[in-house]
Amino acid sequence: MRNGRILIVDDDPNICELLRLYIEKEGYEVLIANDGLRAVEMFTRNHPDLMLLDIMLPKMDGWQVCREVRKTSNRPIIMISAKGELFDRVLGLELGADDYIIKPFEAKEVLARIHAVLRRTSSETKNENVEEVHYDKISINLTNYELKVDGKLIDTPPKELELIYYLASHPGKVLTRDELLEKVWGFNYGGECRTVDVHIKRLREKINGVSNQWSLKTVWGKGYKFDVVK
Repeated sequence: MRNGRILIVDDDPNICELLRLYIEKEGYEVLIANDGLRAVEMFTRNHPDLMLLDIMLPKMDGWQVCREVRKTSNRPIIMISAKGELFDRVLGLELGADDYIIKPFEAKEVLARIHAVLRRTSSETKNENVEEVHYDKISINLTNYELKVDGKLIDTPPKELELIYYLASHPGKVLTRDELLEKVWGFNYGGECRTVDVHIKRLREKINGVSNQWSLKTVWGKGYKFDVVK
């Protein structure tokens, strides 16, 4: 019995074959694409449960592949790349990747990340009791990935929506950047990663001033909180 379907996207046949052997041993069906255009085509046609995505690809790079996929799907993406600079890792997360692994890697680490991401996304899908929160003039639906502000549907990338959902699900609680990275992105990113700040800034552009009953506040030296008027 198959555990699910994984799409491996890399232009190096040796890396693809190594990952395929390890992943198939875990009971997954494996699909392989060696360029970006093919990756988008295969993702659209086969609907894999998760995609392992290299960045440096022919025809269309991994950044653009991620953008194209995120237009229609929230299925997990783990980026695998030799580009290990902080900027590259942050950009991958901001584009909607769920995790980022730096080459060279151990195949066992990739498997562990796959299991962790699929476990997290599966539990989010199954938990039907906490998939939507409402406040004055705002509705955040994690089931359909919809943000409605003053009755209007607002185009919101997956990680922005997951971030505001998590904050709004814990009204009044101060959440540190590390906590938000762990809970929303699924792992402790470490370092001086500012991706949370970037996502908060973008969210504020969409929701600030909508209601006087709540606000997204910065708690200096601590983190952020979704503040609700009692």
